[in-house]
Amino acid sequence: MNQFELFFPRGAAAAASAFPMALSQQHEAMVLPEPSFPGAAPEEPFRFENVEVEDRVAYTVRLADYSHPVADAVKVAEQRFRREIDRQLGGDVVEALRAFQNASESSESDLSKTEIALAKRWAKAYDAARTAGFRDLGDTDEAFFDVRPV
Repeated sequence: MNQFELFFPRGAAAAASAFPMALSQQHEAMVLPEPSFPGAAPEEPFRFENVEVEDRVAYTVRLADYSHPVADAVKVAEQRFRREIDRQLGGDVVEALRAFQNASESSESDLSKTEIALAKRWAKAYDAARTAGFRDLGDTDEAFFDVRPV
Protein backbone atom coordinates (compact mmCIF):
# COMPACT_ATOMS: atom_id res chain seq x y z
CA MET A 1 0.00 0.00 0.00
CA ASN A 2 1.34 3.41 -0.91
CA GLN A 3 0.25 6.83 0.37
CA PHE A 4 -2.16 7.34 -2.50
CA GLU A 5 -4.02 4.14 -1.73
CA LEU A 6 -4.02 5.09 1.96
CA PHE A 7 -5.68 8.47 1.36
CA PHE A 8 -7.87 7.38 -1.58
CA PRO A 9 -8.89 3.83 -0.60
CA ARG A 10 -11.96 3.55 -2.86
CA GLY A 11 -11.38 3.13 -6.48
CA ALA A 12 -7.65 3.65 -6.57
CA ALA A 13 -7.72 2.83 -10.25
CA ALA A 14 -10.38 5.48 -10.94
CA ALA A 15 -8.53 8.01 -8.83
CA ALA A 16 -5.31 7.16 -10.62
CA SER A 17 -6.85 8.18 -13.91
CA ALA A 18 -7.95 11.48 -12.34
CA PHE A 19 -4.53 12.02 -10.74
CA PRO A 20 -2.00 10.44 -13.11
CA MET A 21 1.00 12.09 -11.44
CA ALA A 22 0.07 10.74 -8.02
CA LEU A 23 1.07 7.17 -8.71
CA SER A 24 4.13 7.90 -10.78
CA GLN A 25 7.33 8.58 -8.99
CA GLN A 26 8.59 10.91 -11.70
CA HIS A 27 9.30 14.46 -10.63
CA GLU A 28 9.52 16.39 -13.84
CA ALA A 29 9.79 20.15 -13.97
CA MET A 30 6.47 21.80 -14.49
CA VAL A 31 6.16 24.06 -17.50
CA LEU A 32 4.13 27.14 -16.76
CA PRO A 33 1.76 28.34 -19.47
CA GLU A 34 2.52 31.54 -21.28
CA PRO A 35 0.74 34.61 -19.90
CA SER A 36 -2.62 35.01 -21.56
CA PHE A 37 -3.02 38.79 -21.34
CA PRO A 38 -1.61 40.90 -24.16
CA GLY A 39 1.74 42.64 -23.81
CA ALA A 40 2.92 40.49 -20.87
CA ALA A 41 6.50 39.35 -20.93
CA PRO A 42 7.60 36.23 -19.07
CA GLU A 43 9.58 37.04 -15.93
CA GLU A 44 13.11 35.85 -15.50
CA PRO A 45 13.77 33.67 -12.46
CA PHE A 46 15.34 35.34 -9.42
CA ARG A 47 19.08 34.73 -9.21
CA PHE A 48 20.57 34.60 -5.73
CA GLU A 49 24.07 35.01 -7.11
CA ASN A 50 23.30 38.68 -7.80
CA VAL A 51 22.32 39.49 -4.21
CA GLU A 52 24.88 41.33 -2.13
CA VAL A 53 25.33 39.96 1.37
CA GLU A 54 25.33 42.48 4.20
CA ASP A 55 28.39 42.28 6.41
CA ARG A 56 26.64 42.38 9.76
CA VAL A 57 28.14 41.18 12.99
CA ALA A 58 25.63 39.70 15.38
CA TYR A 59 25.72 40.32 19.09
CA THR A 60 24.15 38.83 22.18
CA VAL A 61 22.51 40.58 25.10
CA ARG A 62 22.32 38.97 28.53
CA LEU A 63 20.98 40.36 31.79
CA ALA A 64 23.66 39.57 34.35
CA ASP A 65 23.60 39.60 38.18
CA TYR A 66 19.84 40.02 38.42
CA SER A 67 18.78 38.77 41.86
CA HIS A 68 15.18 37.80 40.99
CA PRO A 69 15.54 35.71 37.83
CA VAL A 70 12.09 35.15 36.37
CA ALA A 71 12.65 33.72 32.90
CA ASP A 72 9.89 35.65 31.14
CA ALA A 73 10.74 38.98 32.78
CA VAL A 74 14.43 38.59 31.96
CA LYS A 75 13.68 37.68 28.34
CA VAL A 76 11.37 40.68 27.92
CA ALA A 77 13.95 43.00 29.50
CA GLU A 78 16.68 41.71 27.16
CA GLN A 79 14.38 42.17 24.15
CA ARG A 80 13.54 45.75 25.23
CA PHE A 81 17.23 46.51 25.71
CA ARG A 82 18.14 45.10 22.31
CA ARG A 83 15.29 46.91 20.54
CA GLU A 84 16.29 50.24 22.09
CA ILE A 85 20.00 49.89 21.36
CA ASP A 86 19.20 48.91 17.77
CA ARG A 87 16.97 51.96 17.49
CA GLN A 88 19.70 54.23 18.86
CA LEU A 89 22.66 52.84 16.89
CA GLY A 90 21.16 51.04 13.91
CA GLY A 91 23.75 48.78 12.29
CA ASP A 92 26.66 50.31 14.22
CA VAL A 93 26.08 48.44 17.50
CA VAL A 94 29.15 46.23 17.38
CA GLU A 95 31.38 48.98 15.97
CA ALA A 96 30.25 51.37 18.71
CA LEU A 97 30.80 48.72 21.39
CA ARG A 98 34.34 48.08 20.13
CA ALA A 99 35.05 51.81 19.98
CA PHE A 100 33.83 52.20 23.57
CA GLN A 101 36.02 49.29 24.71
CA ASN A 102 39.03 50.80 22.92
CA ALA A 103 38.32 54.19 24.48
CA SER A 104 38.15 52.72 27.96
CA GLU A 105 41.42 50.83 27.50
CA SER A 106 43.55 53.54 25.88
CA SER A 107 44.18 57.24 26.08
CA GLU A 108 42.28 59.83 24.07
CA SER A 109 45.36 60.65 22.00
CA ASP A 110 45.46 57.07 20.68
CA LEU A 111 41.91 57.25 19.27
CA SER A 112 40.58 58.78 16.09
CA LYS A 113 37.75 61.29 16.11
CA THR A 114 35.35 58.72 14.68
CA GLU A 115 36.20 56.24 17.45
CA ILE A 116 35.61 58.92 20.08
CA ALA A 117 32.29 59.85 18.48
CA LEU A 118 31.22 56.19 18.31
CA ALA A 119 32.23 55.63 21.94
CA LYS A 120 30.11 58.61 23.01
CA ARG A 121 27.18 57.32 20.95
CA TRP A 122 27.57 53.91 22.63
CA ALA A 123 27.47 55.43 26.11
CA LYS A 124 24.33 57.41 25.31
CA ALA A 125 22.62 54.47 23.57
CA TYR A 126 23.53 52.02 26.34
CA ASP A 127 22.09 54.35 28.97
CA ALA A 128 18.81 54.69 27.04
CA ALA A 129 18.64 50.93 26.41
CA ARG A 130 19.43 50.14 30.07
CA THR A 131 16.59 52.40 31.17
CA ALA A 132 14.21 50.67 28.73
CA GLY A 133 15.38 47.20 29.78
CA PHE A 134 15.05 47.79 33.52
CA ARG A 135 11.67 49.52 33.20
CA ASP A 136 9.53 46.75 34.81
CA LEU A 137 12.12 44.73 36.74
CA GLY A 138 12.08 46.41 40.14
CA ASP A 139 15.18 46.03 42.35
CA THR A 140 18.20 46.01 40.02
CA ASP A 141 21.06 47.31 42.19
CA GLU A 142 23.86 45.15 40.79
CA ALA A 143 22.28 43.95 37.54
CA PHE A 144 23.62 45.01 34.16
CA PHE A 145 23.22 44.11 30.49
CA ASP A 146 26.19 42.27 29.04
CA VAL A 147 26.58 42.88 25.28
CA ARG A 148 29.04 40.74 23.34
CA PRO A 149 29.72 40.34 19.64
CA VAL A 150 29.24 36.82 18.31
